[in-house]
Amino acid sequence: MQFRPCIDIHNGKVKQIVGGSLLDVGNQAKENFVATQDAAFYAKLYKESNIKGGHIILLNKAGTPFYEEDVAQAKGALAEYPNGLQIGGGITAYNAKEFLEMGASHVIVTSYVFRDGVVDYDRLDALYQAVGRKHLVLDLSCRKKDGAYYIVTDRWQKFTKEVVCEETILKLQDYADEFLIHAVDVEGKANGVEEELVRMLSEYATIPITYAGGVGSYEDIEVIRNLGKGKLDVTIGSALDLFGGHLEYDKVITMMDKQG
Repeated sequence: MQFRPCIDIHNGKVKQIVGGSLLDVGNQAKENFVATQDAAFYAKLYKESNIKGGHIILLNKAGTPFYEEDVAQAKGALAEYPNGLQIGGGITAYNAKEFLEMGASHVIVTSYVFRDGVVDYDRLDALYQAVGRKHLVLDLSCRKKDGAYYIVTDRWQKFTKEVVCEETILKLQDYADEFLIHAVDVEGKANGVEEELVRMLSEYATIPITYAGGVGSYEDIEVIRNLGKGKLDVTIGSALDLFGGHLEYDKVITMMDKQG
């Protein structure tokens, strides 16, 4: 298990938000933390800690002025830590390569490949052709409904018809180098992880999967390690001291598996 750090950017600032609270109207979100430092500050910290594979998420809608402010922040972070961070938010087959040229190691995609609630394989194939499997992360962030975890898109506002299950994992893993999966209902609440989802993902993991959502204690990290059978990596946001929480960044790093 490795720690995958995050840099979430909303309205041009590094923030931690409650996952299901994002609204396009008025660019609103329930905030847990708003940083005084810019994205490059966090990128430099992650670089100095030699932590790779973290993700930058642009939380505003593409095509809006705030999205451009988000991108400007991201550019600074990618310049500070080239090939050390992934980026998602507004990625398409047409602009994906630009983000790699900015310094991202991977692009992270959800909404672009899910249209009318299902996987748009033409778009997925176009992305695959544009950047290659080794530079593509598919974001299968999900919310529970009717006993199943449905992939959600458009800043986690819209349910698709696609369920996170063995069939979905198997059919999409040939296109991607990794999966990123936020448990949206607990994201930003630091009140415990989605144990059922963690357990399920561990059964299907054949490529790297990063789990995010609900980590609020060191015990939660161990829950992910144990239920995930050591197969899942973990992101911690609001609970981390970097973002106003009480979990110590240095201690979290010591809890991870040694690399190499």
